[in-house]
Amino acid sequence: MLDDRITLDYGSGGQKTSELIETLLVPSFQNDALSRLGDGAVLPALPSQPVFSTDSFVVSPWRFPGGNVGKLAVCGTVNDVCMAGGEPLYLSLAMVIEEGFAMESLREIVQSAAETAREAGVQIVTGDTKVVERGACDGIYLNTAGIGALRAPGLSPRAIREGDSVIVSGSAGCHGAAVMMARAGLGGGALRSDCMALHRLSAAVLACGGVRVLRDPTRGGVATTLNEFVEGSALGVELEEDAIPVDEAVETACGLLGLDPLYCACEGRLLAVTAPEQTEQALAALRALPGGEQAARIGSVTARFPGRVTLRNAFGGSRVLAKLAGAQLPRIC
Repeated sequence: MLDDRITLDYGSGGQKTSELIETLLVPSFQNDALSRLGDGAVLPALPSQPVFSTDSFVVSPWRFPGGNVGKLAVCGTVNDVCMAGGEPLYLSLAMVIEEGFAMESLREIVQSAAETAREAGVQIVTGDTKVVERGACDGIYLNTAGIGALRAPGLSPRAIREGDSVIVSGSAGCHGAAVMMARAGLGGGALRSDCMALHRLSAAVLACGGVRVLRDPTRGGVATTLNEFVEGSALGVELEEDAIPVDEAVETACGLLGLDPLYCACEGRLLAVTAPEQTEQALAALRALPGGEQAARIGSVTARFPGRVTLRNAFGGSRVLAKLAGAQLPRIC
């Protein structure tokens, strides 16, 4: 019988740890590799070159409109594998839990992670649990690592060419705005995180061909991610302000918080740079899937502004979008 609150015993490696694993974790994740309870998972050979990624999640608050840290941790690593051109297959999940954390909250996080993994077609096959003293962390921190099979080799900012199109799969800034509003105690209404796994959207756009690079614009948002594509190169990106989808709820929240949606994190959007002749096909493929209905061509690659991202407004004026400076949105993921 699990206690109502996490105690240090649950991280001891003894009886309480076994109870947590056998009562909550193994039943939630349900797969043969995990049920063997070895020090690691023995996996079948991959069908192609492996793709590997890892990330840690310290979002505050741990529950936010549209998700929680468990869903976020699975989506975050699944999406990183997808953006590298991989088909995500397996995840690890490690937890650092503060003494006194509510067991019911942990159950919610674990079940959310398990449900999200099933929806994304991945298995959580190994993990770890540590418990630290009260005050040594803020509730719960998660780490996930993911393994996938490469299906699209060669994706890289170095593959970008002048005239290429820049595509985003949906409204910018939803996750960052939702988390910051929740942190400020102003949650509710239509504003929700865009947190979702991008396995279907990435597969659909890759199937169209002509994709130069994929990225999910998390910390630093769309503007910072695009700067990473072109910094130090002879090419730049010119965005069209009116073409960028931003939900009204995000605009309102950013106005209240003094934020720019283009610098707010997304956790369920992809940026793609594609050959111009594949642009319409890629947009149609994205718009046909849940989460991609607002997909739009938001700009193009140009030689006019080497190493820079610029934003052109409806009046013909332009401004430079630099990389995010400082910690505008701490603990957003």
